[in-house]
Formats: sequence, C-alpha cells, structure tokens
Amino acid sequence: MSEASGAMPAPAAIEEYRPDGDRPFGLDDVVGRERPLVIRGLVRDWPIVQLARQSDTAFAQRLAQLDSGADVSTLMIEPEADGIIGYTPDLEGFCYRHFKVPLTLGLQRLASYSRREHAPGLVIQSAPVRECIPGFLDEHALPFLDPVVEPRLWIGNRVTTPTHFDSQHNIACVVCGTRRFTLFPPEQLPNLYIGPLDFAPTGAAISMARLDRPDDPRFPRLKQALASALVAELHPGDAIYMPPLWWHNVDSLERLNALVNYWWSPVQVEGFTTGHARAALYHCLLAFRALPPTERADWKRLLDHYVFGGEDAIAHIPEPRRGVLGPLTPETVEQLKQGARQNL
Repeated sequence: MSEASGAMPAPAAIEEYRPDGDRPFGLDDVVGRERPLVIRGLVRDWPIVQLARQSDTAFAQRLAQLDSGADVSTLMIEPEADGIIGYTPDLEGFCYRHFKVPLTLGLQRLASYSRREHAPGLVIQSAPVRECIPGFLDEHALPFLDPVVEPRLWIGNRVTTPTHFDSQHNIACVVCGTRRFTLFPPEQLPNLYIGPLDFAPTGAAISMARLDRPDDPRFPRLKQALASALVAELHPGDAIYMPPLWWHNVDSLERLNALVNYWWSPVQVEGFTTGHARAALYHCLLAFRALPPTERADWKRLLDHYVFGGEDAIAHIPEPRRGVLGPLTPETVEQLKQGARQNL
C-alpha cells in the first residue's frame, strides 16, 4: 500500500517461533494457543523455496513444469486500484476482472507485467494444488498435518488482500517473494468497517478501510484497530499460523510472490463442516434482526446459555437424554440438520 498518512505508532510484532532439530514444530505449538504465530524457516528446505531463493525465473519455470493444464481462478486488477482487491469507488462492482486460465499462462502474464510501469495487479487465487500442480505434493508437505488437509496455491505481483477472516485454522507458507501480514484480534470487528456479507470480492467479506489511510474521515475508529494490530513480514521458507476469526490484511511486496496455505478444522465429526457456522450467521440474521430489542436480548441470552455456555447448561440433564445438546456425533449432526430444515 502507499500514501501513508497520519502519525501512528509502530504496530507490535507477531510472536515468532524458530523450529530446531531437537524438537520439530507440531500442531501442539499452535492449536489451543488462540493467537497467531510466525514460524520462521518452517519450509525452508522445500525444493520450490530453494529455487525461489535462486531467482523468480527458476521458481516460475519449476511451477510451469508441474502445471497440469487445469484452469485456475485469476484476477486482473485495474492499475488505478493500487493493487487492492476490492470495490469500485461507487461500490457498484469490483475493481478487477475474473478469468479462468492455466497456471503457466498466469505466470507468463506476471513476467510480462514485471517489466512494465504501472502494470495491472494480477493474482491467482486459492488454486487447489492437487488439481493444478499435483506433482508438487510429492516433495512438499507439512508432516504434522493430516494428509487429507489439501494445500492451496496463491501467486501474484504487488497486490493487497484487504482485511478479512477465515473460519478455519490456517497455516500459510511463503514460497516466493515477501508478504506483510497485519492481523487484528476478533474483538476489533466494530473498528474495521467490514463491507457487505453478500457482495464481497472473492466471497470473503472485507474491510472497506485502507490500512495506509488511518485518517480517512469515513472510518474514524480504524485507528483503534490499528493500535491493536500485529504485523510480520515473511520471506521464502517462513510460515504463519492464524487462528479462526482473526482478521488479516496481506500485502504482497515483490514483483512475484507465492504462498501455499492449509485450512483445517480440529472437529473431526462426519457430516460437520465449518460452513455450518457461516450458515448459522445468515440464519441468525433471518431469525433475529427484525425482532423488537427486548426479544433480541432474550434470544441472545438463550444462545449464550445453550450455544456459547459451558457444561453447566446441561449438567442437570441425564446424559442419555441430552439429545442435540450432547456431544457432537454423526447422529446429532444429522438431527441438527433435520431440525434446521424443518424450522425453515
């Protein structure tokens, strides 16, 4: 980003961890800590990282060799948008065009843009590695993750993904270029000015406030969010763990940047997906937004008791009779789905 305005104190650094040979990094180092963590050098030995350290060309040539020819989702951002994936100024549309092209064609376009002043932004978004570069999986893995957790590939030039959140746990590994991650804890939501839930670039609701413009009069509480921001710059071989619902803004700083990420949920119950939480948000908007304030407050108490409370809420009910209030199993998942469908 550019055009920094207003004097703001430097944000705090994200806590860092450096794996060593005596005690390799594992999931226990992140899950349950509830805070982000930079893992320096986590994938420094990956062959693709070694090539990226040689040159952008060596990196891109290897990806082209692995290219299956499958189309990948590609965005071309208009130069006047400053490389930011977002809205047009009137909020009537988005500042990019969407294409489906093979990976190699996207890499060739990035190479041509690297030689131009004021080039468009270009980013290949969330491409399933198994589909576009399946041979990558043979030499690149995170052994502490379940093999069913599928990696995704993100490649682009100097672009910015505005502040948004993921509903799953996320480990993102930088394999080429440099990326700056700016993270905000979930409680900063009111200060981030998130745009429409149902009209969002690439499907994820984003902040409408630019972090490099803290004095924008449209977003007066942004400075409060920035005061709690955590920041880190990651280089090839580095990784970052981001807990669910932590807001993150990602700046890609070089003419060629690439990242491989892994999303997963610790809930391993047949029939359960993290999409249920997003569906519940929409259901709650439908069910509660139009109610009078007193009723909304009473329903909030009910949700706090049954959904967000602890075991005390059901301790008085014998275990065999807890039904959908009991442990999440494939059977209770199906009961809950049926109950939701019936009440809709």
